[in-house]
Amino acid sequence: MKTLLTTLHSRYIHASLALPYLKAYCLPVCPTIQILELTLNQPKENLLAQIVAADAEIICFSVYLWNRVTTLELVNCLKQINPDYRIVLGGPDISFEVPDFFHQVPVDAIICGEGELPLRHLLAAWQAGKEPSSFPGVQLRGEYSSGEESLLDRLDQIPSPFAAGLVDLTRGLVYYESSRGCPYRCSFCLSARSRRVRSFSMERIKADLGLLMEQQVKLIKFVDRTFNYDAVRTREIFRYILEHNHASAFHFEIGAHLLDEPTLQLLEQVPPGIFQFEIGVQAILPETLQQVSRAMSLDLLADNVRALSERTSIHLHLDLVAGLPGGGLPEFFDAIDWTYDLGTDHLQIELVKLLPGTPLRQQAVEQKICYDRAPPYTVLSTGHWSFSELERVRGISRLNDLLVNSHKFPRLMAALIATAGSLSRALDELNRYWCEQQLHAGSRSLRQLADELNRYLEWCPAGKSQLHLREALARDYAHLERVVSGTAPDFFDQRLTVQEQTQVRQQVKKQLQGLVREGKVQFFSSVFYHLPESPGRRIMTFLYVTRTSTGVEVEEVML
Repeated sequence: MKTLLTTLHSRYIHASLALPYLKAYCLPVCPTIQILELTLNQPKENLLAQIVAADAEIICFSVYLWNRVTTLELVNCLKQINPDYRIVLGGPDISFEVPDFFHQVPVDAIICGEGELPLRHLLAAWQAGKEPSSFPGVQLRGEYSSGEESLLDRLDQIPSPFAAGLVDLTRGLVYYESSRGCPYRCSFCLSARSRRVRSFSMERIKADLGLLMEQQVKLIKFVDRTFNYDAVRTREIFRYILEHNHASAFHFEIGAHLLDEPTLQLLEQVPPGIFQFEIGVQAILPETLQQVSRAMSLDLLADNVRALSERTSIHLHLDLVAGLPGGGLPEFFDAIDWTYDLGTDHLQIELVKLLPGTPLRQQAVEQKICYDRAPPYTVLSTGHWSFSELERVRGISRLNDLLVNSHKFPRLMAALIATAGSLSRALDELNRYWCEQQLHAGSRSLRQLADELNRYLEWCPAGKSQLHLREALARDYAHLERVVSGTAPDFFDQRLTVQEQTQVRQQVKKQLQGLVREGKVQFFSSVFYHLPESPGRRIMTFLYVTRTSTGVEVEEVML
């Protein structure tokens, strides 16, 4: 029977890892299996047409929180198009359904948890013209599932989908899995259900990574829940990458508290732009950490994050989660400031999601947690958090991404943080203005955003009395977009005297003599009074040097 494995990605750049694994493992019992990767931005009619055109008898969907709604809509349509289709659902967002689900959605089977063994059992039976027998991880219509999973003892039993050419390596991003499971039991994470951590053999890991690095995949993103659970294993993989990498970058989710000194010393050798670490801080309140079963030393985490920031060139991405049991908004503001002060390139702030199958979702009533029953299952209120307080955090998160994580306005944000006394207070004050002006809805150009920030500085008490905030905005903007006299934003002071204008022209002419002649040079000058490196009235000239090879480069010249 011809079988189709399919899923809906949120963006084209994403490439499935689950489907190639399933195909590689199930090929011996189902040689006519094929993969079809789709994206959510396609019209439903187009998605249906592509699935039907595959001419499969068995259609298997990999379901995640971002594609669940559309996937179930497609299932209903497909069963109307052809009631003989056998439809199978699997994936983290569908693994914990109750038997009533079969009365609501016309599916034939659900794969619960890890998919290789149960899907192969199911397909083998159907290929032989038989009804599948009971098997851990397979839930059939009319049957009750205990929730038991089928786990492979040796992950190397799955043939490498990379060696078999089953993974699209052209999208710029490839997901890679070197282990399954997690040693921790954080109640908000699906990995809390894991019983043990299993790793692919080092021989297999090196073979796969060698192939990916040889193909010069732009970004290899490890999906291991805690990549560095074993320090010796971690260092061996890091060394292999450092010895054989050509042009790839790597993303790892790590536990910073697990880093030891030999690993830190090895990480000092990583060239800039090669490694990115995502580190889940999540919460810093001891009561919260205890209630969500997150066992770790915050002191050790802090020491190691500072060591990474000061001693290595690794890009650091730190995560915080609002709405967890325990403290409320004031304590979460403390967590924002504590985490930001560690030194990070990216601070992610998000609301907790009560994912299906997680202990926290099962404890929702006990913990007085209300949450959206539709994906992505975001918390709505708790015993410690009101809906309006959670919305306040959501607005702060958006502004943090827009102004801090983007690194577009470093001088302005540094000045606002210094004026407010902390990042959380600076963002909270910005969010108050953004909400009052109803600015969270919709997007705006860089010029519009800068103009809005200027209006904010006029609105807030600190901005009215401190010119250095406006000048920080001007200097940031001049590095983001070429400024042209006559159309410059209002936050630039262009009141140069005739003598100063002459001096600027002479200075630019002299500066041009030292530049490579190729390309085009344009300039813009503005008056500043509060430059940190040179206070007092100064003329700053921004040179915009456009070269074919490097694009536009901005250089500052001070008069």
